[in-house]
Amino acid sequence: MGGMKIEYVPKKFEPKTLAIIAQAEAICIEYDAQGYNLTLRQLYYQFVARGFIPNKATEYSRLGGIINDARLAGMLDWDFIVDRTRNLRTLGHWDGPSDIIDSAAEGFRVDKWAKQPTRIEVWIEKDALVGVLDAVCPDLDVPYFSCRGYTSQSEIWGAAQRLNQYLWVGQDVLILHLGDHDPSGIDMSRDIEDRLRMFTRKDLVNEMKKMLAREIKDGRIDPNADDYKTKAVASLDEWEETTGQLEIRRIALNMDQVEEYNPPPNPAKMTDSRFEGYQEVHGDESWELDALEPNVLAALITDNVEEARDSDLWDESVAEEERGKTLLRLASNRWGEVTEMLEDEDEPS
Repeated sequence: MGGMKIEYVPKKFEPKTLAIIAQAEAICIEYDAQGYNLTLRQLYYQFVARGFIPNKATEYSRLGGIINDARLAGMLDWDFIVDRTRNLRTLGHWDGPSDIIDSAAEGFRVDKWAKQPTRIEVWIEKDALVGVLDAVCPDLDVPYFSCRGYTSQSEIWGAAQRLNQYLWVGQDVLILHLGDHDPSGIDMSRDIEDRLRMFTRKDLVNEMKKMLAREIKDGRIDPNADDYKTKAVASLDEWEETTGQLEIRRIALNMDQVEEYNPPPNPAKMTDSRFEGYQEVHGDESWELDALEPNVLAALITDNVEEARDSDLWDESVAEEERGKTLLRLASNRWGEVTEMLEDEDEPS
């Protein structure tokens, strides 16, 4: 990914600043070799974790200034540091029909989760870490998104409508959640579970009421019967037994990972309304998800996904997908023949 050192603003640096730039480049090269680029905050936490600088807000600002100057001076690759919160949206374009068919072959996907007992999604607290998910989730064919703190009501409701499609036909749903280990970050996992369960449960009850109303209208159920309410509750209970189970699993950042990887601590925010409850369990320190190395997060996601899926069913779906890709590649390679055939059919007889 590297290779974009460009000098825009010449600048001379002091030896101690040059040392920091060299350290930054070494870290970035290390991550680039693994297929990752870094946000400034991730780079900062690597400096802290390796003992290069103390964990202070002033040091974060200082490092940001040095990195900015180094990039402008052509001393640090532009591709190494990314901003994941601001992105250009654009449409794709093609030189001709055969090109889009060829692209379609590479992009063809079957829903490999349709045959699986469990559907999986990955939710992460921060936009800045979506790049880690970009590197691992597409290969696993797992949907993912950034909650950007506490997930909005609209997004939670929309997720419930999406997940209900799976739950109601008997598929389990597993949400893998990653967030900071601080008062709010810990609580976010609880909040996601509470609101998702509220929406999915209420939707199930409402759907059951609609079904009962249809049966009353069709004369199949007498609402005036003495045992109507008992039968209605029994019907709901019976349906719930056949629906899938919803699980929200917090896979990072957890205390066992803090103890294993020893990320740099921050003081937990005393102004957070959840501070007292957090302090009782975890003490005064907190830890940011950004401090864990991307390959650690990627491994956590991969292990949890592969553990939950049926490998035999997955292999069947992969083979089906490859057959579809092959057909599309054949159509692209023989596009001239395809065009002639279509033009012949289009000619008036």
